[in-house]
Amino acid sequence: MDNLVRRGTTWYLKRRVPVQFAKIEPRKIIWISLKTDSQSLARIRANTIWAEQVALWEAKLLGRDGSEVDKYRAAQQIASAHGFTFQHLSELQSAPLEDILERVEAVATPDGKPDAELAPSLLGNVTAPSLKLSGLVEHVQRLTAHDNRFKSPEQMRLWLNPRKRAVGNLIKALGKDCDVIAVGTPEARRHRKWWQAKIEQEGQSVKTANKDFHYLSGMLARFYDDLDHEDPPRPYAGVAIRDRHASSSRKAEVPVEWITEKWFAPGAFNGLNAEARDILLMSIETGCRQSEIYNLPASALKLDHPIPHIEVVNEASDDPDTRREVKNQSSQRQIPLVGVALEAAKRHAEGFPRYRNKSSYSATVNKFLRENKLLPEGVTIGGLRHSWESRMKKAGYDTDDRGELMGHSLKGRRGREVYGDSMPLAERREIALSVMLDVPEHLMGTAENG
Repeated sequence: MDNLVRRGTTWYLKRRVPVQFAKIEPRKIIWISLKTDSQSLARIRANTIWAEQVALWEAKLLGRDGSEVDKYRAAQQIASAHGFTFQHLSELQSAPLEDILERVEAVATPDGKPDAELAPSLLGNVTAPSLKLSGLVEHVQRLTAHDNRFKSPEQMRLWLNPRKRAVGNLIKALGKDCDVIAVGTPEARRHRKWWQAKIEQEGQSVKTANKDFHYLSGMLARFYDDLDHEDPPRPYAGVAIRDRHASSSRKAEVPVEWITEKWFAPGAFNGLNAEARDILLMSIETGCRQSEIYNLPASALKLDHPIPHIEVVNEASDDPDTRREVKNQSSQRQIPLVGVALEAAKRHAEGFPRYRNKSSYSATVNKFLRENKLLPEGVTIGGLRHSWESRMKKAGYDTDDRGELMGHSLKGRRGREVYGDSMPLAERREIALSVMLDVPEHLMGTAENG
């Protein structure tokens, strides 16, 4: 290779500097030590080292001519290429003196003058991208567009609102709309103190406060990740409010006897619209989350299949009404339809348009059941999911089998990777049939008088 030159016992890479880098590289020819006396090893190293050198020149060009964000990213890349982590000037001012001197020495050229292209990156004299807190949610929304591609408009609203609330509360706590880059540990702690006062004075929820901290931590991580920050600030690390007197909450089940004696009684659901009634009935025999049922597109109801079932999966679509995001990967599953769930699904082969992509179902049904004394004290319809798992547990099914049907993470349960195929639909149906409740005659067919 003509570009490999041996000096003494060491091999060097000798190459002409490409014309496009002339603005930031004064040399016409560069020599780079390959740090080996082996020609074969030198050949292997040469291409990698040259690619790194070109990347460094490209970063310097961005640092010179790019946008504010480009310059910030370039500064991090250049610092890293020289063995340093980029730190802004404000951070370096409080760094140990020996660290600062090491950086100063690194930017010095052989004639003792600072390298004009290198100094800003190693000494932190690069303007951080300006973004106000009030613009953080919108910025993160753009960054997460791919992650959120399955979300329906309603799911997107539910994703945005708590993040908007968290940022709004931080602005209130700080008393100003500052730059995102200015949010450090002191600001995060002020946010925590603000919440502690609200909890004490207004009885606000500790859980809500900690959600604020969680959402802000996540958004700041996205912000710095977009800047390719190698060592991003983590101002909310360790910031939480703990209540040692708080009792752990556990959603109460709807007792089986309550379902069969009260809900399956003729006329029990008179006054409740048919869609709401049948979503409830499907919940009884599937263990689904409510949203997994009322958000079903018609394509997810497989009623003509030899084993009637529903498919809970991410749905990509240009039509926002049929787009759907499932809670997590393990929640994607096939669920057999048996008993009252199958009868209800037959009545709604196109799904539940009245509640699809809305958040009104739970409040509507809980209100109806409470007003008609059809819910035990302290129980909500969300308890149906737990009732179904309890029926499987009493029938002797193990944790893994129950987890697969419920859409729980088996990896999380086992604490290790999960291998092999998932449970076949036929086996899922056998389990569902074994715990199925008898279907009252008035809830079969059209169920007009349910």
